[in-house]
Amino acid sequence: MTKMSARNMFIVATVAVTAVFLYLTYLSHVAFTAMTNPDDITPQVAHGKEVWEKHACINCHTLLGEGAYYAPELGNVIERRGEPFLRTVLETTAVQGWGATRRMPRFDLSAEDIDGLVEFFKWMNRVDTNNWPPNKEG
Repeated sequence: MTKMSARNMFIVATVAVTAVFLYLTYLSHVAFTAMTNPDDITPQVAHGKEVWEKHACINCHTLLGEGAYYAPELGNVIERRGEPFLRTVLETTAVQGWGATRRMPRFDLSAEDIDGLVEFFKWMNRVDTNNWPPNKEG
């Protein structure tokens, strides 16, 4: 193989890989809108995400498999435990903390903060993750 043919092969391979990468990136962005339901993001959902970030909840909880593993996964908490349970935890935690051994800090959440978090978790529950993280039963 000559230097010229090696250079040409490198250039063609680089262009081909770049084209494939750009096409897959495009497909990801097209699918992203359908999977995340951005039209369903209300001001209340946005406020809930701000509360989530303000209190650094991801330092203890996971959200769709991302974050710390100290506390429960919250990406599908509405589906698993239901809205009444979630509201009870958030309301009582605002007063006294939650849990026997691992205690959730008292954040003094307002009713607006709790409503926002509930709406944020409802929206997260509707995000299509292609069944990720995998269900332990299946």
